[in-house]
Amino acid sequence: MLARLALVATISLAAFAAEAQTPRKGGTIRYTAPYGSTFANMDIHTSNRTQDELWAKAIHRQLYNWDSVANKPVPELATSVTASADGMTHTFKLRQDAYFHHGRQLKADDVIYTFTRIMSPKVAYPGSRYVRDIKGAEAYQKGEAKTIEGLKKIDDFTVEITFKEKIEPGFGFMNSYLSIYPADEAEKESFQAKPIGLGPFKFTEYVPGSRMAGERWEKFYKPGKPYADRFVISIMGEAAARDVAFRNREIDASILGPAQYVAYKADANLSKNILEVAEVFTRNMGMNPTFKPFADKRVRQAINHAIDTDLIIKRLVRDKAFRATSWLPTSSPAYDETLKPYAFDPDKAKKLLTEAGYADGFEFEWTASANESWGVPIVEAVIPMLARVGIKVKIKPVEGTVLSEVVRKGEYQAYIWSNTSGPDPYAALKCFHSKTPQNACNYVLYNNPQVDKLLDEAGATDDQGKRIAALKQVNRILQEDAPVWFFNYNKAVMAYQPWLHGLQANATELAIQYYEDLWVDETSPAK
Repeated sequence: MLARLALVATISLAAFAAEAQTPRKGGTIRYTAPYGSTFANMDIHTSNRTQDELWAKAIHRQLYNWDSVANKPVPELATSVTASADGMTHTFKLRQDAYFHHGRQLKADDVIYTFTRIMSPKVAYPGSRYVRDIKGAEAYQKGEAKTIEGLKKIDDFTVEITFKEKIEPGFGFMNSYLSIYPADEAEKESFQAKPIGLGPFKFTEYVPGSRMAGERWEKFYKPGKPYADRFVISIMGEAAARDVAFRNREIDASILGPAQYVAYKADANLSKNILEVAEVFTRNMGMNPTFKPFADKRVRQAINHAIDTDLIIKRLVRDKAFRATSWLPTSSPAYDETLKPYAFDPDKAKKLLTEAGYADGFEFEWTASANESWGVPIVEAVIPMLARVGIKVKIKPVEGTVLSEVVRKGEYQAYIWSNTSGPDPYAALKCFHSKTPQNACNYVLYNNPQVDKLLDEAGATDDQGKRIAALKQVNRILQEDAPVWFFNYNKAVMAYQPWLHGLQANATELAIQYYEDLWVDETSPAK
């Protein structure tokens, strides 16, 4: 997996040259949040949106971080992690130089508090997708236990976590919605307006719909970091707004949409500072099986055949994507190169619909955000293709902040979204296990006993060859069952100013950067 991820990440020569320079202290990092018109709120535990993770990486920290050079999760808030002989219990030695922004030292109680909070029976926190792998977590969530059995405090700086199966906890515990909160502050009402974390910057202000800002945390545990004095994240969901701001030198980096990708590549100056990476995200249209037509596999297959996916990728996405064959992306160690995507075949789609009892077609409501790469513009292009086989579509537009809640609650007939499908293929496919709740990540309520059996076998084996083989089989079954329209795997592209240094080719999400590593040289307009 690690070698494969390394191959798909490409960085301009300018970026490599920048890393040879001595980082400059001071200045302001001016970043952007490009995936919506606002942040959900200031409680990162409530959101699994990348839009919110962008600010969380400045304010908070998790037990693990993603190392884009080594292409693997690495301990962040622990000095060491040791696993028991059976691989079920992991002992975390917490670092003793980590201090929350209100001055208190990180302790084992904070870790236990955080994971217990995320499994609350009253709130469907998205992080429960990973915490539920801890022994006793589900019993606690159901109200059958007062504590989580698998969480044990050994001493103030040692936590023992026992899991239900053999997993690599880093892949889940690196996500921002599992950020460690201070147990003595998180339940206070003030925490919701002024978050307190362990990150390199402490919160100073949030202007809804506009920006978030923070200043250097002098007690950050990495010596000499962060380099910058301040960070500002401007909320710019519109590509045109980001383009104007970037060209006017008002922001330091910008995620590029399809149209910008073409324009920036053609520009002699802008093309010098472009970072590209094949991300572990799968864009898809999820179909709710509680809506009768979508309960029939033939209908779902028909939709995959009715859409000219290659044409949409070429014309609308401007080739800033890779065609999806099933769920796992090209950068996954379990990606199956022998799989071929659904062929564009309207006649076959009509035949399948007739066999399913929908010769005259049907109508459904499609929930979508305004995202240009996987939102309303894509749905509008698909509508005439589905109409050709008798399927009518009504668009239900929603804000990006609303989409995740609608999907997790099952309040849709169909949705279009971009979902994490890596870097750990087992965790990605575990979303299709029948025991995974909809609010965790089984958004399409998928249920296939054969897939359950294969996933259980993959989770129990120490043999990586057998695990990958089982996961490839699951991926093939998913393609056949077609619980979603398999659209594309994202190619992420970022333009950055020549004075910004320290960016990483993060295949888990290019927009997510570790701000303590970023620095601006003396040519930056923001002093």
